Amino acid sequence: MRERFGKYVKGDRIIWAVIFILSIFSILAVYSSTGTLAYQRMGGNTTYYLIRHSVILFVGILIIFITHLIPYKYYSRLSQVFLYLVIPLLFVTLLAGTSFNQASRWLTLPGLGFTIQTSDFAKLALIMYIARALSLKQQVIKSYKEAFVPIMVPVILVCVLILPANLSTALILFGTSIILMFIGRISIKHLFAFAGIGVLVVSLFIGGALLIDREGRISTWKNRIEDYISGESKENYQVEQSKIAIATGGLFGKKPGKSVQRNFLPNPYSDFIFAIIIEEYGLIFGGLPILFAYLFLLYRAGVIVKKSTRTFPAFLAIGLVITIVFQAMVNMTVAVNLFPVTGQTLPLVSMGGSSLLFTSIAFGIILSVSRGIEKDQMDAEPVST
Repeated sequence: MRERFGKYVKGDRIIWAVIFILSIFSILAVYSSTGTLAYQRMGGNTTYYLIRHSVILFVGILIIFITHLIPYKYYSRLSQVFLYLVIPLLFVTLLAGTSFNQASRWLTLPGLGFTIQTSDFAKLALIMYIARALSLKQQVIKSYKEAFVPIMVPVILVCVLILPANLSTALILFGTSIILMFIGRISIKHLFAFAGIGVLVVSLFIGGALLIDREGRISTWKNRIEDYISGESKENYQVEQSKIAIATGGLFGKKPGKSVQRNFLPNPYSDFIFAIIIEEYGLIFGGLPILFAYLFLLYRAGVIVKKSTRTFPAFLAIGLVITIVFQAMVNMTVAVNLFPVTGQTLPLVSMGGSSLLFTSIAFGIILSVSRGIEKDQMDAEPVST
């Protein structure tokens, strides 16, 4: 059985274990946290969202499996195509996308009725592009004109297009890009200048928009930050309910399906699913396993980088993992009130459609890199006679 499994499923076994652990928590937590939603929208059919989410999760795991079988070299070739696709998609989303909470984040696919969050696609495309560019420019990596500018311009363009509707995703992507460029040996002085430009652009954008946007998305950001400091408003009501869930869960939890705060949290199945997991499974059996799963993922990315003899797969794997872990940490810090409410989901755990599917693609690419490195090592081993 193990040999048959290993024949088809390649790549880092610990990363596969992380995927399995997160998926189990996802099914259990989504089923428990969607009870109120089921009564509101589905006439009390509590299995509807369980089946729906399980199907999406199954499709996600299938995507991981298929994606991990594709040699990573093809992702290098696709990176430029994806970037050329994602920039017009972000423009269309910004101008004519489907809005929610005054934020135009989604694009409805014609004829399908399915919406995708184009910023999820943008994260994949940009990380793939940066990994390829860093790999190709290692001989001139300290050059401002030949290395820094060709990487910097797409990063700024993508982040600026995401920024008006999704500040937190833009910041996560910008931060990941800087870290990846640092790992790729871009000049430190150029990176400091780049970070400064980023801070200036965000500050000018928010400052200028506040003068003309009294009721729109900028006002929402402003209110969230002010409410986070003052401790009032709907967002802080959410956080208070989240803190109650975590506090009452304690070390060992209330047991599966026994959450009370799921009835008070507006989004217990997405933004605040981490709090529901701790309430039901406790810090020991819920919170820490989730946290360590993401940290192990980051550790295994480091192992992949260390084993890799080529730059592109190393940059690609570490860039995608940093994005996933960064997003997870933002979600968890919001749940414990260390960060203002952002709307970031918990990767591979929260209920969702396009977010979960694009996260699955990222995991598949990471495993493709790991699989390719294993194959290279086996090919390099001398054949005994």
